[in-house]
Amino acid sequence: MGLKDSENLNITCPCCQAKLVVDPIFGAVLSHEAPVKPGPNVDLENAQGILAEQHRQREDKFADSFFQETHKEDILAKKFEEAMKKAKDAPAGKPLRDFDLD
Repeated sequence: MGLKDSENLNITCPCCQAKLVVDPIFGAVLSHEAPVKPGPNVDLENAQGILAEQHRQREDKFADSFFQETHKEDILAKKFEEAMKKAKDAPAGKPLRDFDLD
């Protein structure tokens, strides 16, 4: 190959810009250094507003979930009635038998 056994390849990943050290003989990655990712760009003066918005969203989700759970029986009854109407309106077809599938 032209490279000595002791020379490792230093490669920068084109996708994530990570730095890799690769053994040229075995093709194994000897070390991996992930690129430094910048932190979120959050203004601390608006932190109270962000927390209040997240709290409101959690409360809304809980209220929706609570409503669904307390009215579950009514919702299921209406779904069952709708399915029964569809079943009555649909034409009764000939049931499939195992023999018909061959």
